[in-house]
Amino acid sequence: MTRAVSRPIVVVGDALLDVDLVGTASRLTPDAPVPVVEDVETRERPGGAALAAVLAARSAGDREVVLVTPLADDEGAARLRALLDSRVRLIEIPAGSPTAVKQRIRVGDHSVARLDSGGASSTFGALPAAAATAIGDAAAVLVADYGRGTTSAPDVRAALSAASGPVVWDPHPRGADPVPSARLVTPNGAEATRVAGLDVTGEGLAAVGARAEALIARWGVGAVAITLGARGALLSYGEGAPMVVPATPVTGGDPCGAGDAFAAAVTVALADGAVTGEAVTAAVAAAGAFVARGGATAWDAVPVAAVPDADVSGPAPRLAAVLDRVRATGGTVVATGGCFDLLHAGHVATLQAARGLGDCLVVCINSDDSVRRLKGPTRPLVSAPDRARVLEALEFVDAVVVFDEDTPAQVLEQVRPDVWAKGGDYAGADLPEAAVLQTWGGQAVVLPYLDGHSTTALVERSRVW
Repeated sequence: MTRAVSRPIVVVGDALLDVDLVGTASRLTPDAPVPVVEDVETRERPGGAALAAVLAARSAGDREVVLVTPLADDEGAARLRALLDSRVRLIEIPAGSPTAVKQRIRVGDHSVARLDSGGASSTFGALPAAAATAIGDAAAVLVADYGRGTTSAPDVRAALSAASGPVVWDPHPRGADPVPSARLVTPNGAEATRVAGLDVTGEGLAAVGARAEALIARWGVGAVAITLGARGALLSYGEGAPMVVPATPVTGGDPCGAGDAFAAAVTVALADGAVTGEAVTAAVAAAGAFVARGGATAWDAVPVAAVPDADVSGPAPRLAAVLDRVRATGGTVVATGGCFDLLHAGHVATLQAARGLGDCLVVCINSDDSVRRLKGPTRPLVSAPDRARVLEALEFVDAVVVFDEDTPAQVLEQVRPDVWAKGGDYAGADLPEAAVLQTWGGQAVVLPYLDGHSTTALVERSRVW
C-alpha cells in the first residue's frame, strides 16, 4: 500500500493527563489496614485522546498525526503540551475548565487507588477552522471519546460527518453516539453490553455478535468491532457471519491503554488503505504487543532493537516483548534451534523439555536458503514463514526468530539466552554454540532425544509409500 504522506491522521477527543505514583509497600498503617507507600516516583504520560494520538504517531511512519482537543491554560494542560511536543501536531479547542488528571497509586505492577481531578466534563469554545480543515482532509480520523463532551459539540459532529477519510469511533458510556458516517466503532465488551441494553444476555460469541448487530442498527454505522481483551475482537457488519480475530496470549503486562492502542492501529491501517477486516486483524496484534511491552506505562520507551527475522513477518516485535518481560522479572531465557522442516513428535518432546528449563522459549530456525545449504536443493519442504507460524502456535513456544547463516551464532549474540538447549546425540560432546554462550555466562545443554523420529526419516518413508 502506498502512503499519501500529505494527508494526516487526525485524532479528535478528550485529552487527559495520566500520572502514576509508583512506590514500594512493606507495611500497613497503624490506624487502618492500608499499605504505606514509600519511595514514590512520579511518572507522567498523555492520556485519553492524547495517548491514542501518540500511539498512532509511533506507527504512522512519515505521516503526520494531528490531535484536536479542548485544552485550558492550567498547569495540567501545560504538562500535557510538554509531553506531546514534537510527537503530534496539536490544534487546541479553547477550554474553560481544568484539565482532567488521573493519578494511579501503584505498588510495583499493581494499582492501589486512583485519584481523579478536573471534573467529569469540560466546557470549551468553538472548533477552530484549522481543526475543521484537518478533519475534512484527513486520510483517516480517530474519535477518542472519553465522555467529557467534545463529541457532543454540534460543530465537532458536523466536521466529523463531513470527513472525506474513514472515521473510527472509540466510544465512551458518557459520550455521544457515533456519527452515522463512521466506518467503524470500537466499543469494548462492557461498553457494548451497557449500550445494547439487557435485550441480549450472555458472554458467548453469539451474544457478542448479537450486541454488535444491535449497535449497528442503533447507530447506523458501517461496522462494529467489539474488543474482548485476551479473547481478541469480533467484527460485525450487521448481517452475515461476524469475523472473530483471536488474540495472541500475553503473560503479565499492563492492559491500561490497550483500547487506545487498538483504535490507533485500526485507524493507521485504514489510512494506509486496508479493508476493515485487515485493519481489525492488525489492531488485535498491535494491542497485544502494546500490553506485552508494558502498556501505557511504556508509552515513550524506545523499542528494543528487533532481531532480524528474514522473510517472516511478525515474530521480531513479539520476541522483543518476550525478552523484555522475562528479563524485567529476573527470569531465565531459554533458546533452541534447528530447521524444524516437518514438525514431528521428536521436535515436540525437545521443545517441551526446553521450555521447562526457564521462563520463556525462543526457537531459532534456519531460513530457507540456510536449510538448502545444509540439507540440499530439495529442502526445505515447508517455507520459513509457515514453519514459524506452526511453531508459534505451540503453547510452550514464546517466540520464533529466523536466521540466514549456517549456524545460529549471530542470532544468539542478539538474543543472549541464559540457556541454549539442543536435542539429539550431542551428550558428552561440545556443542558448537557453547563457546558463544560462555561469553555472557550462558549455558549450553543437551536434552534427551526421542528415538526413531527425524525429518529425514519421514521424507524417506514418504518416498517408499
